[in-house]
Amino acid sequence: MELIVGPRTRVTPFTDRAVAAGMTKAMVYNHTVLPIGTDDPSAEYRALTQAAAIWDVGCERQVQITGADAHRLVTYLCARDLRDLPVGVARYAPMCDHDGRLVNDPMALRIDETTFWLSIADSDVLLWARAVAGEGGYDVEVTEPDVWPLAIQGPRAADVVAAALGEWARELRFFSFARHDHGDIPMVVCRSGWSGQGGFELFLMDSTKGEQLWDLLWEAGQPFGLGVGAPNNPERIESFLLSFGGDTDPETDPDEAGIGRFVSLSGDDDGPEASTSHDFIGKAALRARRASGSQRRLVGLVIDGDAPSPLRSPRSVQSPDGHPVGTLRALARSPRFDANIGLALLDPPWFEPGTELRVSLDGANRAATTTTLPFNLD
Repeated sequence: MELIVGPRTRVTPFTDRAVAAGMTKAMVYNHTVLPIGTDDPSAEYRALTQAAAIWDVGCERQVQITGADAHRLVTYLCARDLRDLPVGVARYAPMCDHDGRLVNDPMALRIDETTFWLSIADSDVLLWARAVAGEGGYDVEVTEPDVWPLAIQGPRAADVVAAALGEWARELRFFSFARHDHGDIPMVVCRSGWSGQGGFELFLMDSTKGEQLWDLLWEAGQPFGLGVGAPNNPERIESFLLSFGGDTDPETDPDEAGIGRFVSLSGDDDGPEASTSHDFIGKAALRARRASGSQRRLVGLVIDGDAPSPLRSPRSVQSPDGHPVGTLRALARSPRFDANIGLALLDPPWFEPGTELRVSLDGANRAATTTTLPFNLD
């Protein structure tokens, strides 16, 4: 099957370089091509976990909100309290609809006093933010800027970025960023990324410089074992990094998805940023959902048997007597644990750790056991 690209499905400034480096598989994410694999997934995993990997994540689109009311709108859109977010800092900030269901789980970056980026997962946040801004009469402009992230992840990521851009990059703290012009390549350099290995995201601010930036990093990274890769499913499941829209369904709220600690409600158990005065979309509904005690939960599953085929769609998870109790949302053979691991969205009380369940994979009804996240099977 050939992937046809056009105005509805865009390539990134890095697509050609990623293909030339060995990427052979891709999907569509935020209406944009996302390379997702080479013909050697073991080499991808080794590069990410033992050296460094370069990822074309230009599909991680930015929703830019700028204007006099930008701060007020962003704090209303995001369920995490961002009222004290300083310039130069990013925060993971889930967004909900009015019924408390997840709309997206972006990283919010405060670029300057009146400009924010929402670095989004796969949903049309641009349309959502424009609708909320228009209905609320906010004095803002909501756009998608010419900004394209390129990720360097892995234990040698700091070595790669420092060699390419300068030793100053090592001083960046986790979830902090700095504007940097490397010659004629403008970018924002952020200590962040969608892996448990640590790394950087370089937000290129001129799409004509994509190949130039890729080549700079590729050359600088070769002494450190830099390899091409993509957001890595086995590693992110091992580390438990939520994949919005994959691990979740349209009814999932932040508590069910395991990211409730990033939601600023009121009360002793709602995190250090809990606030009674922070108003945001879905706040009342989330309080009611949390009080009901009937929510599902995303948990880990360890599944018996040989390495399974890739999961193409969610699969039913069943109790030992065959009663459906939820869905398997993600699945991989873990190189770290030498086990089949997955993420399942389960009804109460079936999500309790150590619960014995069943799931059908590759024509076999396999035994599975729930576990806490992130996985700790060592």
